[in-house]
Amino acid sequence: MSFNPSNISTQVQQWRQRGEIVSLLGRSIFVIDEGSHDLPVIVLLHGFPTSSWDWQPIWDTLGGTYRLIALDMLGFGFSEKPNNRDYSIHGQADIVEALVKAKGLNHFHVLAHDYGDTVAQELLARQIESTGAGIWLSCCFLNGGLFPETHRALVTQKLLLSPVGRFVNRFTGYSKFSQNFSSVFGRDTKPTEQNLHDFWWLININNGKHLFHNLITYMRDRINHRDRWVTALQTAPMPLALINGSVDPVSGAHMVARYKTLSCRLDYCAELPLIGHYPQVEAPKDVLQHYKIFIENINKDEMDGNGSG
Repeated sequence: MSFNPSNISTQVQQWRQRGEIVSLLGRSIFVIDEGSHDLPVIVLLHGFPTSSWDWQPIWDTLGGTYRLIALDMLGFGFSEKPNNRDYSIHGQADIVEALVKAKGLNHFHVLAHDYGDTVAQELLARQIESTGAGIWLSCCFLNGGLFPETHRALVTQKLLLSPVGRFVNRFTGYSKFSQNFSSVFGRDTKPTEQNLHDFWWLININNGKHLFHNLITYMRDRINHRDRWVTALQTAPMPLALINGSVDPVSGAHMVARYKTLSCRLDYCAELPLIGHYPQVEAPKDVLQHYKIFIENINKDEMDGNGSG
């Protein structure tokens, strides 16, 4: 397989036009904000090594009911990509909170995936400490490494984190990316060639490919802050949900089992048996269906609570 930089879908180009570059904490961050301000809000946090474009398969349907706000985190997608090793989950969380404050959000839901799950865990810890921006109504996690002990990183990821990471990064091209990226999808839900082109283009824009060895340090953050971030899941005051692709070799069914073993709060759980690491891309209708049920259950519980006593 070869990469043709001109072979980019019109949907990706339109995605860029639908959003804008805003300054948050002195960084140029791509933000897409759509939907009436009268609607309930969902803040969506994407995964590694991709971008807010991950949400496109469910965006328009979800947008019929919610105001949706997503960003490309620092070093991803259309956002600024400084070439240094200062990337951290705490730093990304600071940028998300700056966005929440800039938008004047008071109450909102959070929908996260992969790397975004980890950012959400830090933000959740801040919510519990009453230092966070805004008030969360709920949080739903798609596949992600919520626990370092169950995160089965790909060999390439481990090498990128090692002292030879810079050199591994230099020789990682489209063919290797396509192979590794496709390997975390379900057998019957592999990304198309066009999908792969679009994801790779978004990674490479602004010279982003050369940041892999810098961005991958989130794996070390997960170990260093495990107790804080697991405790957040166990003591969360708002409803939490999992929508998980079970055959994901990185964070599939084994992660859900660990979640339950650790007695983390879990108000809703959907396990998708034939789906891999990107459920919103592989099975968007299933994700939308389960997310709708999760939110409806929350609303029903609130109505029941308001009607009692």
